[in-house]
Amino acid sequence: MFRRAAEAVLRYQVQRSAGLGVTAETPTARQGAVLVCTMPVGPMAIVIPCRIAYVLDEPDRAGFGYGTLPGHPESGEEAFLVERDPDTTVWLSITAFSRPDGLLQRIAHPVGRLVQQQVTERYVAGMQRYLRSGP
Repeated sequence: MFRRAAEAVLRYQVQRSAGLGVTAETPTARQGAVLVCTMPVGPMAIVIPCRIAYVLDEPDRAGFGYGTLPGHPESGEEAFLVERDPDTTVWLSITAFSRPDGLLQRIAHPVGRLVQQQVTERYVAGMQRYLRSGP
C-alpha cells in the first residue's frame, strides 16, 4: 500500500483524483519543475501555477512540496507527504500555508479559505478512492 500511495503522490495523482487538471514539466515530481493545475469553476478554470521546491522518496516517506508562482490566486506553499509507520500504517499528510495574492483575493479571502478546505477534502477523498481501486 505504501509504495502505491508514494508513486501516486509523486505522479500528481493527489491533484488528478481531486478533479484538477494537471500539466507538469516532468511525469513525476522533480525539484525545480513547474506544475500547473487547473480547477474547473463552471465554464471557466482557475489556473494554479507552482514550482516544486523539494521531493522526498525514502523507504518510509515520499512526497513533494511546491511554492506558488505568479498567476496563482494565493501566495504560499503546499506539501503532499505519504508516510509509513513501523506498524505499516500509511498516512497522507497535506500541509498548506498561504495568503491572498492581490486585492481581489484579499477581498474574497473567506471564499478562498473555503475553496482551499474543499480542495483538501477532495485530495483526501480522491486518494482514498484511487488506492481502493487497485491492487
